[in-house]
Amino acid sequence: MEPLLATIGYFAIGIVVVVIGLFIFEQLTRQYKDWDEVKAGNQAIAMSISGKIIGICIVLSFAIYHSFTIWDTLLWGACGVALQMIAYLLFELFTRKFSVETQLKENNTAVGIISMGVSIGIAFVIGASIT
Repeated sequence: MEPLLATIGYFAIGIVVVVIGLFIFEQLTRQYKDWDEVKAGNQAIAMSISGKIIGICIVLSFAIYHSFTIWDTLLWGACGVALQMIAYLLFELFTRKFSVETQLKENNTAVGIISMGVSIGIAFVIGASIT
């Protein structure tokens, strides 16, 4: 019975961390609201959000695998979300020829794909560092 309860606990933490992470990410964007753009069919933003969700879940999976308690997982999950946000801000900062946020709002799917790749790629780096 204990493994089942642990699974339910990890699942609940995963949902909470993803929802909180997406809420915080949405606060970082000033030009649009994520879900309004998705509803309007903006594929670039949908890809960017998908990358964030997958990225957060990758970090959480590493955290679950390497943690001894649910609280460890929650702590590492929060740390992973914070590092994902830093990576997103750095991506915007280092892309000097255009604004990532503007290009996503304009439905530039190429930028959406790169944004997704950055989120997923950095998630593996963050996850691998959780030992």
